[in-house]
Amino acid sequence: MKPTGFIRKSMRRAASLSFAALATILSGQAHEVQAADPIKIGVTLAMSPPGSVIQGTQLRDGLSIALKMINDQGGVLGRPVELIYEDTQGIPEKARAAAEKLITKDGVVAITGEHQSSSGLAAIEVAHRYHIPYLNSNAWSDAIRSKGYPEVFNPGNYNTRVALAVAEVMADLKLKRIVAIAEKTDYGIGLAELIRDLLKERSPGTEYSYITVDRAGKDFLPVILPLRANPPDAIVQLLLPPAAYIMINQLHEQGVAPSSKTWLYEASGVADYPDFWKNVQDAAKGMLTFGLYHPEMPLLPLGKSVATAYQAGTNRPLNRLMFQGADSLFLIVEAIKAAGSTKPDAMIAALQKTEWVGTRGTVTFSNEKGFKFQQWLNVPYVTLQVTKVNQPIDEMQLVQGPGKPLDPAKLTKAK
Repeated sequence: MKPTGFIRKSMRRAASLSFAALATILSGQAHEVQAADPIKIGVTLAMSPPGSVIQGTQLRDGLSIALKMINDQGGVLGRPVELIYEDTQGIPEKARAAAEKLITKDGVVAITGEHQSSSGLAAIEVAHRYHIPYLNSNAWSDAIRSKGYPEVFNPGNYNTRVALAVAEVMADLKLKRIVAIAEKTDYGIGLAELIRDLLKERSPGTEYSYITVDRAGKDFLPVILPLRANPPDAIVQLLLPPAAYIMINQLHEQGVAPSSKTWLYEASGVADYPDFWKNVQDAAKGMLTFGLYHPEMPLLPLGKSVATAYQAGTNRPLNRLMFQGADSLFLIVEAIKAAGSTKPDAMIAALQKTEWVGTRGTVTFSNEKGFKFQQWLNVPYVTLQVTKVNQPIDEMQLVQGPGKPLDPAKLTKAK
């Protein structure tokens, strides 16, 4: 029996509806598959020696906390975020290879996490070549900023900020002769020269010199013994661990600094590292230190949430690198959200317009050239003095609060 005209029309309508419904279902499934695909972000860290493994660990802690918070809130653009880690060992060649792999093989949309300047300088060349956004968490060298690469953003600390802090303290103490001991890297030499230049401006009568040493060295007596024979008013320590710990111990063992004659200013900010007291003990008592976190520094609501999550998962005290790692990832996600895209140009444009309330302040990126380029200029810092052994950061003497001048009355000279 042939179908009537009405039946034929009904069958065609039903078929049409079925195909439309099937297309909708298939389209929805395809969308779900695409939506479920993670947004991949690369992370380069020193996770093994000779790099600063402690710094890498602290940054990774912050990144992990931020990642969980982001994904618990649904990710970004309806997609989860995934971090892909590469170990650089703090070696520039490995950092360059890591960035290349993350971009060309892993397909990341951005890179973050670096914490050593020589590695950062190597990695940004790759990010610039492939035009991939790069959030520099903690590589301080001003050379990274001075490159003027539009892909590179710097929410962490920078050498000029540290050099200014050191120069201010040395000038306020009215010291006449200062010697810096720097690791023979872009970070160490660059910072030593910046301190020299800023001291000329703020304390023209001060005699300043610096010595460079191998960061893989273990015996620094050849540079320490001449200082014992002719002690300066202050020694500025510009090495990262493990060399920093060896240097601090040997300065103490030789009676050079801290002493009644010579201040020791630790400018690499290592006093908040988890293994600091395990490695230095009596050698640090009386030392001054540059710090990027102290409990008296105000934490914003996001910072308090990150701090709570960190302390729930570890017994270690809060530290600045953990906050810096978290902020770096949050900034990438905020850029993707603002751009509505993971395309490099859209993300870069969004980052350039950033005015985002982070863990410790409102982050904006300067468009001035030189060391200020795409840098958060108002990174908060403090100066602390160690007054006893095994002293946690929150018990160290705060001698210069954030945005305030040094208070010499709070200082205690070593005996």
